Amino acid sequence: MFENRLERILKLKTPAYYYDFDVLESTLQDLLKNSQILNSIICYSLKANSNDKILKKIREHNLGADCVSLGELQKAKELDFKPIVFAGVGKTDEELEFAIINEIFSINVESIQELKIILELTNKLNKKANISLRINPNIDPLTHKYITTGLEENKFGINFNELNEAINIIKSNKESLNFVGLHFHMGSQILDFNVFKNYCLKINETIRYFEERDIRIKYVNVGGGLGIDYYNPDKIPDFKNYFYTFYRFLDHINRVIIFELGRSIVGQCGTYLVKVLYVKDSLNQNKKKLIVDGGMNHLIRPALYEAFHLIQNLSKYNQKPTHLYDVYGPICESTDCFGKNIPLPLTERGDILAIRSAGAYGESMTSNYNLKGYPNIFFSNEI
Repeated sequence: MFENRLERILKLKTPAYYYDFDVLESTLQDLLKNSQILNSIICYSLKANSNDKILKKIREHNLGADCVSLGELQKAKELDFKPIVFAGVGKTDEELEFAIINEIFSINVESIQELKIILELTNKLNKKANISLRINPNIDPLTHKYITTGLEENKFGINFNELNEAINIIKSNKESLNFVGLHFHMGSQILDFNVFKNYCLKINETIRYFEERDIRIKYVNVGGGLGIDYYNPDKIPDFKNYFYTFYRFLDHINRVIIFELGRSIVGQCGTYLVKVLYVKDSLNQNKKKLIVDGGMNHLIRPALYEAFHLIQNLSKYNQKPTHLYDVYGPICESTDCFGKNIPLPLTERGDILAIRSAGAYGESMTSNYNLKGYPNIFFSNEI
C-alpha cells in the first residue's frame, strides 16, 4: 500500500487520513464481480465514510446509497446515487417528508408508530410513500455488543409480535403506501459465515410469513455486516463467500436482494497517520509509551470499544519490530489509546505511524473534542 509513495507520505502533515484509491478500486471491482451471482443491488452505507471524493469514486461504479439522516439523503441525491434506501430508528418528520417528496426508493420503517406517522405525512403531502418493513431477526451476530443491531433487546426494527398490525396497516392503505419489501440488519463486523447462514434461514421464515398472507416479497434488503480483517489490512474482504452464502441459503429466486455494505468497501483503503511527539518510560521496563499528535477525536473505535487496528512505523518501514509500545493520543481521556503492547522497530520522536484499516468509521466519526481540530485529508492520486 505504501511502497510506491512512502517518501511522499512521510512528508504529509499529520494527523491525517490517507486514502489509497488503488485499494478502493480493487475492492469495488472484487465486490461487483462476486455480487453478480445474485440479482442484487449494492447500496453503499454513507455512514461508514461520507468523504465527497470517496463517494464520487463509489458512485462511478453505479452503487446505490444507504442513508440514515437528512444530510446523507441530500448528499446521495446531490451525487445522483440510485437507488437510495433510508433507514434509521429515529427519523424526524422533516427527514420523512424529504424522502416522500423525493420519492426515495425505500423508507425502511422501524416501528408501528413510524408507519402511522408516514401515513399521516402522505395525506398531508398528497404523495405516496415507498416503504419496506425493517424486521428485527433476533439473531446474535457474534460481534461486539455496541455494533449488534438484530437482537430483540436492541432498539432497531419491528419485532415479530407486531407484524400482523403492520400488515393490516399496509393492506388498508394501498393508496398511500407502496410496499417495496422487507429489510433486515443484524450488526456489523461479522466474520463468521455460519451467522449469515442462520440469518438467511430466519429471513426465509419471515418471507414465508408474509407470502402466506398474500403479500408478495420482491425486494429483500439483507443489510450489510460483512467484516474486514483488521489484522491483515492489505487483505480485501471475502466477498466471494459472503455472496455465495446468500446465494446458497437465502430464498432469492425471483427476488431482488439489496445489500447495504459500508465497512467492507472502504475500510481497508484508509489509514490514519500520526506523528510521535514523545517517548515515555513505562513501569514495565520492557516497553515504552508513545504519545502521538492525533487521538480519539479522529479515530474513536479503539476508545469506544477497544477495537484493534494494526499499527506500523512508516519511518522504519523496512525494519523488523524489536520493541513493545503502548500508543496514546493527546486527548485528555485515559481511553485515548490506540493499542497496547504494540510491536514496532525502535521508535523515536518525529516518526510517522500508520494506524491501518481506518477507512470506515474513522473520518465519519471525527469530532473537535478538546478543540483539537479536524484531521488533514490526503488521497493517493493527489500526492
